Amino acid sequence: MRILLVEDDAAIAEALVELLVDESYAVDHAADGETASELKAVNTYDLVVLDWSIPPPSGIELLEEWRGAGDQTPVLMLTGHADPEDVIGGLDTGADDYLTKPFAFAELLARVRSLLRRREKPLHTRLAVDDLEMDRPARRVTVDGRQIELTPKEFSLLEYLLTRVDEVVTRTDLIEHVWDDSFDSLSNVIDVTVFRLRKKIDGDRDARLLHTVKGAGYVLRGRRA
Repeated sequence: MRILLVEDDAAIAEALVELLVDESYAVDHAADGETASELKAVNTYDLVVLDWSIPPPSGIELLEEWRGAGDQTPVLMLTGHADPEDVIGGLDTGADDYLTKPFAFAELLARVRSLLRRREKPLHTRLAVDDLEMDRPARRVTVDGRQIELTPKEFSLLEYLLTRVDEVVTRTDLIEHVWDDSFDSLSNVIDVTVFRLRKKIDGDRDARLLHTVKGAGYVLRGRRA
């Protein structure tokens, strides 16, 4: 899942990026409204974590602009404004959730997971195909009952494929949802990550879950074939 973090406090931003990346999210960071607007215009995000008080345009102005254009990307608003009127104003403008500073990192992660579950294609806490099962909160993946160890990027890749079972997923899809804005489109990192994931979930089995569709992308089948 790919998240846009809009936060002008460098220390908070650095901590949140590290926190979210450790949870297998791809994260782009913007320190001001102008950069956030540019990133939002060219990338597809599953969630925006948006600080209210940033260099212009402000978070609330960005939110009003996005919602006015029909953009329904889930938004978690961060702010030091704790007055009920401010909370109501943020929610009425279109924020899906609201978190006042200071906040516990565990609470932010819980709210991120909650908002992602409300998407059009919700990310359920448990996802499974055939003999493969993912427990998202526990960050645990098993194949035929045996736990396998995945890197954060392999976990994120598998998580996205599990939301698109039996659909062909293109490299562009993966760049937009699994990698962040620093991704080098000329590198072979996607192929390498897919290869490593396939080895872990399919091994030497003749019947596989993860298949390459030549010239199109990849597909995770609902049954081994």
